[in-house]
Amino acid sequence: GVAIAGRNVIKIKRVPEILVGVLVMPLIFVFMFAYVFGSSIDVPGGSYREFLVGGAFALILTFGATFTGAGLADDMQKGIVNRFRSLPMSRSAVVFGRTASDVIYNVLSLVVMAAAGLLVGWRIHDGIGSALLGFGLLLLFAYAMSWIMAFVGLLVRNVESVNNASTMVIFPLTFISNTFVPAENLPTALRV
Repeated sequence: GVAIAGRNVIKIKRVPEILVGVLVMPLIFVFMFAYVFGSSIDVPGGSYREFLVGGAFALILTFGATFTGAGLADDMQKGIVNRFRSLPMSRSAVVFGRTASDVIYNVLSLVVMAAAGLLVGWRIHDGIGSALLGFGLLLLFAYAMSWIMAFVGLLVRNVESVNNASTMVIFPLTFISNTFVPAENLPTALRV
């Protein structure tokens, strides 16, 4: 599993688009929502920019889980998983390695988003210990989402299908949130 995780992390050198997804997309989301949409949402007793960062953390880490499914589907499609099966290693090492490497990607995204959040006005109010616990919970949530996407990636075995399936679920799940749309403006079923 460790060797597979290392392989996936080293892949950043060969596929710089991964680095863009991990580092640039979090910046775009935080700055876009803070400066473009920030004036349209009122947070009683607080700042929308501070309120936004928690939702952006969850959004980016949820979308980051698609790397797992897409990566596994790509490895299956290219026959890499079949090559791994011929080696004396655990069958689960491929999935454990893939999900472990995504934890590393998520930590990088989280650091970038926290820095961007600090730039737009987000602050840690309850101490560094509480913040670290919150980051740990976010990473645990992202890890769980990675396993769901790993299942999808092993099931469909096609990168495009993984991206389509994940978008159909993740996009509404993350954007039907009071982080991006005032809850009182949503229909009753979605508000609940």
